[in-house]
Amino acid sequence: MEIKKQSSLCGELAVPGDKSISHRAVMFGSLAKGTTRISHFLTGADCLSTISCFRKMGIDIQNSQDEVLVHGKGLHGLTVPSEVLDVGNSGTTTRLISGILAGQDFVSELNGDASIQKRPMKRIMTPLTAMGAEIESIKGNGCAPLRITGKKLHAIRYASPVASAQVKSCVLLAGMYSDGVTSVTEPVLSRNHTELMLNFFGAHVKTSGTTASIQPEPILECRDVTVPGDISSAAYFIAAGLLTPGSEILLKNVGINPTRDGMLRVCQAMGADITLLNVRSQGEPTADLLVRTSTLRGTTIEGEIIPTLIDELPMLAVMAAFADGQTVIRDAQELKVKESDRIAVMTENLARMGADITPAEDGMIINGGRPLHGAEIDSHSDHRIAMSFAVAGTICDGTLTIKNGDCVNISYPEFYKDLYSLGDNSLF
Repeated sequence: MEIKKQSSLCGELAVPGDKSISHRAVMFGSLAKGTTRISHFLTGADCLSTISCFRKMGIDIQNSQDEVLVHGKGLHGLTVPSEVLDVGNSGTTTRLISGILAGQDFVSELNGDASIQKRPMKRIMTPLTAMGAEIESIKGNGCAPLRITGKKLHAIRYASPVASAQVKSCVLLAGMYSDGVTSVTEPVLSRNHTELMLNFFGAHVKTSGTTASIQPEPILECRDVTVPGDISSAAYFIAAGLLTPGSEILLKNVGINPTRDGMLRVCQAMGADITLLNVRSQGEPTADLLVRTSTLRGTTIEGEIIPTLIDELPMLAVMAAFADGQTVIRDAQELKVKESDRIAVMTENLARMGADITPAEDGMIINGGRPLHGAEIDSHSDHRIAMSFAVAGTICDGTLTIKNGDCVNISYPEFYKDLYSLGDNSLF
C-alpha cells in the first residue's frame, strides 16, 4: 500500500461501529432470551470471529448489510461446539468468551492466528482458575490454544494487577455462572462497555470506584442495540485533520464514553481544534466531532489516562512526531502485548521516517518537529500500526509504503477508501 502527501483533507465521515460494543452485543444477545437487533455493527474480521464462535455453539445469527439479528437462547442455551472455536486475531473474543465458556457444562477449545497464539492469557486463566474453572494452555506457555472444561463456578473478589477491560469482562461474565456476587477491582478504571451493556440487557452490575460486581444467574432479555462510531477508528481521521494543512473533517456519531475518550483529552492538551457537536446519549454517549487543522505541541501521556486510549497510542506517537516539542508516553507497557510489540514497531518505523524517538520499557520519548519523509513501513500485520502510518503518509514528504497494509480489515475494512474520499490528491 503506497500513500502520498495530501494538500488538505475535507469532508464528512461516519466511522464504523465500535469494535468493543459490537463484540459484546453479539455475545450478550446470544445469552439473552429472544432476538437482539444490532445496527451499525462493525463487520471487521475480529467481530466476525465472535459471530462465528457463537454460531458454532448453536446460536442462529443473521448478518445482513443493515443489521445483525442474534436469536438468543438464554444464559444456559449454548451447545457443545463440534470443532475448535476460531477467534482469528481477536483478543477480545478470546478473553471474553473464556469467561462464558468457563461456566458451561461442556469442553471447548479456542485457537486463533499466529498473533493470538503469542498474547498473554494467564491474566484470565488465574482468576478463572480461582473460581473453580478448568482452563489449560494446550502448549503450556500461557497462550492460546486453550482448552476449557466448564465447571460450577464460585464467586470471588478479584484484584486485577492490570487495568484491562478484557480481564474485567471475563471475570464478570464468569460471575454470571457463579454461586454468589463476583467482583473485580482494577488499579485504575478501564473501559466500562461490559458493565453498561450487561445492565441494559437486564443483568445486575454495580460499580463503585474501580470495582465492578455482578449478581449471578441474571435473566438477560433481547434488546435493540445501535452501535456508536468507534473512537479508535475516528482517531486516525482526528489526527489526519489536525495535522494536514487546510483541513476540516466532520466525524458523525462517535462514541465519547469517558472510559474511552482519552484521545480527545490528549488532543486538547496538545492544542487541537476539536469541537463536539450534537452531544447525546442512548446508553453510550456520542457526539459529532468537528476537526480543524491545528498547530500541536508536545505533552506527557501517563497514569490513569492510559487505559482510556491504549489503542490510540500508535496514532498519538505519530502526532507527537509532527508536534512541536517533546512528548513522553509512560505507563503503557501493555503496548508490548498487543497484536504486535507496538513500542518496538512504532519506534522502528518512525525512526525510518526521520523521527527523533527513543523507546522505553513502558512507552517512548518523541522529540517532535523534525521533517519526516516517506519510507517502507512494516505493519507487522497490526491494523493500528498500518492505519497510523497511512495517516503519516498523507503528511510527510515523498511516498510511504506499508507492508501488509490489508491488515486494516481486522477493524476497518473501508479505511483506505474513506481516507481517499477526504483527499484532494490520489492517495495511492
